Formats: sequence, structure tokens, C-alpha cells
Amino acid sequence: MFSSLRQRFHSRIRERSRRRARLVSKDGRCNIEFGNVEQSRFVFLIDIWTTILDLRWRYKMTIFISAFLGSWFLFGLLWYVVAYIHKDLPEFNPSRNHTPCVENINGLTSAFLFSLETQVTIGYGFRCVTEQCATAIFLLIFQSILGVVINSFMCGAILAKISRSKNRAKTITFSKNAVISKRGGKLCLLIRVANLRKSLLIGSHIYGKLLKTTITPEGETIILDQVNIEFVVDAGNENLFFISPLTIYHVIDKNSPFFHMAAETILQQDFELVVFLDGTVEATSATCQVRTSYIPEEVLWGYRFAPIVSKTKEGKYRVDFQNFSKTVAVETPHCAFCLYNEKEAKAKEKKGYDNPGFVLSEGSETSDTKM
Repeated sequence: MFSSLRQRFHSRIRERSRRRARLVSKDGRCNIEFGNVEQSRFVFLIDIWTTILDLRWRYKMTIFISAFLGSWFLFGLLWYVVAYIHKDLPEFNPSRNHTPCVENINGLTSAFLFSLETQVTIGYGFRCVTEQCATAIFLLIFQSILGVVINSFMCGAILAKISRSKNRAKTITFSKNAVISKRGGKLCLLIRVANLRKSLLIGSHIYGKLLKTTITPEGETIILDQVNIEFVVDAGNENLFFISPLTIYHVIDKNSPFFHMAAETILQQDFELVVFLDGTVEATSATCQVRTSYIPEEVLWGYRFAPIVSKTKEGKYRVDFQNFSKTVAVETPHCAFCLYNEKEAKAKEKKGYDNPGFVLSEGSETSDTKM
């Protein structure tokens, strides 16, 4: 009992260590950290629009609320200073015929309220600017322009954040596991992908990258070396008709990095298969990229995906997502090398070969019968 618990504990630790080493998570986020960057952080302020869009919602809303409150309070102080310099406040006991720069500003609180009414164009009509002070008129114009800029920036950033294609990518899902089995007489690595919306992705293109650590003939160790993986469907890998779930596959031939792997050794390999799906959102014409990854434990050798599309009695096609990641065990060669050797042997048997050492000799027939 204790030995089994110990094995489970060590397997959990190994699994967690592999998860930490994953470069791309299942939902497409990249697990990478930049250190010792020589460039200053001010370069991110130069591209302030992208920086704001990349922020989380809580930080974005904190910045916007702080910008509004800060501008209201700053201009409230300026309006208070204008009233103080012009001696419009009650502590100066202005005469009855005194015309203030701003009507009904009695202190810092009323100055803050006037700043708020001015910037958001509420206009209650109780406090207003008179023609007595040119400074007040200039301050009113400047605050109005700044308020429009802040409102435009906030509305544009929120709209761009909501309409980003990253949110559309969340409705594209990949199967939990990749499988390896025969397809069309060839050994293939198969992955299932589905579009959860009825709207299509235009010009879809799917491809993959195999990330692994390699050592060059010169002895250089390359971490995260990238190898191209070609994925296709029966109609090709471009302009996919993405109306129903598709099963994409990679043919494991002699040029494939999976060619020298076997069912017994694939779990011992150290690689990460990253799959990308690029397309254009039909509703917004924005480009969209979806990505996921598979580690050796998530590649099932000798399985295929269960059927997912059926036809109802009413003539409609029904997609059962309960079987989306379900797999079924099938008979599969334990390595691609064995499959291709078997095919070559069968081809040689059918073709046949001449034996150059074989000579057909003809002899005269003799009869031992005597008359």
C-alpha cells in the first residue's frame, strides 16, 4: 500500500515538473519570463496604446478611475486658486456688485463639484463661468478638451479590449490529447479541433512546431529548438471549412521527427508539440490565432477519436461534444519504422526478383525399355 502511494506521489511530482516546463499552456498562454532586459521600461510608455490593451481589466479600470478622479481634483484646485486670486470666496467678504469669475464657488468642495460638472458636461446651471476673468475662460476650454481626450481614450480602449480577437479564440477548442494511429494506410498523429460558434473563421490555416532540446554536431545545446510540423486535413491545411469539428493529422513519414519514436519510448521523450490555428474572424475581419500544446503524456499511441458527428431523423447534422476528446483503442504498429519496413517487404513479395544463379538445363529423355 505504501509503495503504491509512493509511486503515485512521485508520478504527481514528475507530472507537475513537466507542467512547469511547458512553454505553452493548454489555453494558449506562454510560460516565459524575460530577464536582464537592457532597454528601459519607458519604451512601453512610448507604445502606450498596446500597453493599456495588454493590461488586465482591474489595472485598466484602476488607471481610468484614477485619471478621472485625478483630473477632477486637479482642476478643482485650479478653480479654487482662480476664485482665491480673484477674491471671490466668502472669507474675502466681496461686495454686492462684485462679479466673480465663477458663480457660487464657496470653497474647495464647490470648486471640485464645478470641475466635475465641467468635465463631464453635466451643466446643472447653478455654477457657471462669467466673462469677468480671461483665466477662467481659458481654464474652462482646456478642461473641456482634456475631458474629451480622456473620454475618447477610455471608450476606445474598452471597445478594443472587448473586441479583441483573443476573446474569439476562446471559442476554438482542441482535443485534450493527441492520438497516433493508422489513417489511409499511413501512421499519423491526429488532433481534433472544433469551432464552438456557428460563424466561420475565414482563410484558416493550421500548422505546428515541435519544441525540443537538441545538440548540434559542433556540441552546441539549443533549448527550445523548433521543428516544423505539417498538419493537414483531407482537403489540405489552408482555407478550412470550419463549420464542424475537424480531425487534423500529421503523417509520420521518414521526414517526420516522430519517425524514430515508438509506443514504448514516446513517454521517455522530452518534447512539446505546439499547434497553431490562424484565421480571420468573419464578424470583425480581425486576425485570430489559437494555440495549444501537447507533451508526451498527452500523446496516446494506438488510439483514434470516437465519432462525433451524426445525422438526425429530421435530416440535421448533430455534433456530440461529449465524445469530443473521447478516444478508442485500435490496432496500431508500435513504430513507424516497422510499418514502412512491412510495406516494403510486401511490395517486394508482389514485385518478385530474378535469381541470376538459376539456370534451366534441358536434357534428352532416355528410355530404359527394350524391345
